[in-house]
Amino acid sequence: MYYGFDVGGTKIEFGAFDKQLNRVATERHPTPTQDYPALIDTLVRLVEKYDAELGQKGTIGIGIPGSQAEDGTVLTVNVPAANGQSLRDDLQARVGREVRISNDANCFALSEAWDVQAQSAKTVLGLILGTGFGGGLVINGKVINGKNQMAGEVGHMRMPIDAWLRLGDKPPMFDCGCGNKGCLDNYLSGRGFEQLYAHFYQPLSAIEIIEQYRQGEPDAVAFVDCFFDVLAMALGGVLTAFDPDMVVLGGGLSNFDELYQAMPERLPAHLLSAANAPDIVKAQHGDAGGVRGAAFLHLT
Repeated sequence: MYYGFDVGGTKIEFGAFDKQLNRVATERHPTPTQDYPALIDTLVRLVEKYDAELGQKGTIGIGIPGSQAEDGTVLTVNVPAANGQSLRDDLQARVGREVRISNDANCFALSEAWDVQAQSAKTVLGLILGTGFGGGLVINGKVINGKNQMAGEVGHMRMPIDAWLRLGDKPPMFDCGCGNKGCLDNYLSGRGFEQLYAHFYQPLSAIEIIEQYRQGEPDAVAFVDCFFDVLAMALGGVLTAFDPDMVVLGGGLSNFDELYQAMPERLPAHLLSAANAPDIVKAQHGDAGGVRGAAFLHLT
């Protein structure tokens, strides 16, 4: 049995999966964001509960919005209770088995890589266009973490010059939470989509912008055309670096269905001449991707 935890800033989602990767149990609890002992206790209670109910000890994987440093401490802003703590080691000591931890974007990518639609793809790049812009790289069913556990952190690449120029005479220089400026996280995410529209036109939600685009409202049409170009230009560099067989999009902006027609049309101009654009598909598991991928950390 595979246990997965998706530990977020507001909730902890638990999932248990059998050997056929079918979900057999699920449970959610509020995240004790300021109380580390309470956070550990919540995880332990869920593990012990489902060990008893399922009659076996499941493997444990955890997805977090952040990363695990080389010394085992967790780096995360959204779950302050865990920040700087040895979450893996402390939980292992309580439950008596190995615990694996990875970034939530990596878990999303791993979940999708093990889905039927991606089984023929040796290299899967998962990209989240949600509150932020993040990614995870899976090769032959295994997450690639990198030396500093930061492989796939595409959101903190800088905006390429051609995309910057496409934004016009006075493009905004957004500050990033990482301390730098011009990170893709603030332009290609759903939040960035809204920030850009507010900069050039007026504050609207992504849903409102997309609705106006589909109704043919001139400002929205012009903006979306520009955004698609900027996204293709930025992805051109990302795809050249990773050269995946398949790209899976998640997050709120991945529900903008016109993306899946626009990207194949616009990407080739921003790839090397010998390259073919990879398949770009919508995630199959939505919000469940994080907990599935966390559980699947023990598959490889």
